[in-house]
Amino acid sequence: MSGHEPRTPYVPNDTPHPWHRYVALGDSFTEGIGDPEPSAPGGHRGWADRVAEVLSAQSEDFAYANLAVRGKLIAQIADEQVAPAIALNPDLITLCAGGNDVIRPGTDPDAIAVQLDDMVTRLDRTGAAIVLITGIDTNFTPVFRPFRGKVAIYNENVRAVAERHDCIVADQWGLKTIQDPRFFADDRLHMNPLGHQEVARLVLRALNVPNDLQAMEAEPFPERTWREARSEDLVWARTHLVPWVLRRLRHQSSGDDVEAKRPEPSPVLLRRED
Repeated sequence: MSGHEPRTPYVPNDTPHPWHRYVALGDSFTEGIGDPEPSAPGGHRGWADRVAEVLSAQSEDFAYANLAVRGKLIAQIADEQVAPAIALNPDLITLCAGGNDVIRPGTDPDAIAVQLDDMVTRLDRTGAAIVLITGIDTNFTPVFRPFRGKVAIYNENVRAVAERHDCIVADQWGLKTIQDPRFFADDRLHMNPLGHQEVARLVLRALNVPNDLQAMEAEPFPERTWREARSEDLVWARTHLVPWVLRRLRHQSSGDDVEAKRPEPSPVLLRRED
């Protein structure tokens, strides 16, 4: 055995974090859909808000903007969010884009990654620290399991982009905790507050920022008969799946006519958890 100290997966910084202006870009995941909070801008909280709250508590001069809009494809994020983000002069950026493209039939994860690289190239000129977030392992969900291979390929491209541009990677694929239906909202697509909390903790670990965020305990799986489970599946399909498919066929998006919830950097209202 060597005399070296054992390595630990997370050693927080001893000094305060250096960031003062954080801008989040992306789609519904970053907007915070699935984590409703009436008092929050846009009515949703989400992992990015939770990260901003921690960063704000450790800085006397901190502002946060969230340009993410639900339903956006990577080309739309590039066209609609990158230039406004650059104009805000951030020193910290999180970018999660391409998920809505990857789960569309017939799309190429390599081609999607070329668009990601172009976005990061533009954002990198700001000198900001950039956090890229990989996609979740979809093996646990029958609906999205067929896309698992595409997500894995795209994730490898995300890591390659991060390597080229010296970005930080927050690895959702390796976050096994959230690969559980209890961490997702009723639509089975967006994370609920438990899932958003875990992603916030993941991003803060990637940033090496000490924090007091605690895991939120999931309720035990309810006991259900086969008939009850089948009935729930039918209700889900009618309520969530069919409208989603119809929007795809009509080339519509849930984000049509939705504005960014925090278009300008502003102070963060710190929350006290119950």
